[in-house]
Amino acid sequence: MTKTVVTPLTQALAEGKLSRAELRALMARSDRPALRRLALWLLVLAGTTTLIALSWNSWLIWPAMFLHGIVLVHHFSLQHECVHYTVFRTRWLNDLVGQICGLIIILPHRFFRYEHCDHHTYTQLTGEDPEMIGMPASLADYLWYLSAIPYWRTKLTELLRHAAGRLSPAEQRFIPKVEHDAVRRDARVMLSIYAALFLGMAATGWWGLLWFWLVPLALGEPVMRAIRMTEHVGRPTVAQMHENTRTSLVSWPWRFLCWNMNYHAEHHYVASVPFHALPRLHERLKDHIHVEPGGYLGAHRDILRQLFDRRDTA
Repeated sequence: MTKTVVTPLTQALAEGKLSRAELRALMARSDRPALRRLALWLLVLAGTTTLIALSWNSWLIWPAMFLHGIVLVHHFSLQHECVHYTVFRTRWLNDLVGQICGLIIILPHRFFRYEHCDHHTYTQLTGEDPEMIGMPASLADYLWYLSAIPYWRTKLTELLRHAAGRLSPAEQRFIPKVEHDAVRRDARVMLSIYAALFLGMAATGWWGLLWFWLVPLALGEPVMRAIRMTEHVGRPTVAQMHENTRTSLVSWPWRFLCWNMNYHAEHHYVASVPFHALPRLHERLKDHIHVEPGGYLGAHRDILRQLFDRRDTA
């Protein structure tokens, strides 16, 4: 007897929330929306870079670097969409832009693609979801995660381990064996590029990349950690898409930065829907999924409420 494989897409169809015709229309891909947004994205990057340059000899450089860092860490959102090959209709553009984003935020694109595929397969299933962020056990754990220190420690160790050709048992499960060498090569290429950049700065005596890239990246990463928490933390650890993922309603600047990934439950239902069609998908699913009208702050209020409720009943 053949076992029926249940996926988020088949869930959506079986639950009668979408028709196949609607799905085909929503999944239509195009280069044009992404190229327009990418042009605006580059203008925003140029603006925040200029703010750092203008405040170079002032204490204002710190808020300028923080603002620039918020934009830099959101290259994760763009890379994430490239992983799904939904940003551009032209496939190689997704790979190219995804590789560039990964280089900026220190996340090899090929490895992330395989890791993220497993995240979609086993969303919120403890011990199975490789990207799962556990519910913090205390306020101290909550703040420690938001500091981004655990994130950087894990990611940098991971990069070095991959460059040495070592994969964890979990990674060996979701990375095809034929790609193990490629993952090692990607890590080594990335480290080589970083080494060349640092040697170039040392040789020229110009350390600007620290202030235009690495320090802002470190300053901005806690913002990305806070946003990543809103996606699944505090939601039930079950397979149902309408339960395990949270959509947060946020203002346009945040939607721009995150490439509409605030519509996260919709994305998990049908990951092949491009970023520009997610608002339309939201209109079809909004009465079926978990929507946080208070945005990112509302999601964190919910997480903290659950945290303190657990502590009080412990």
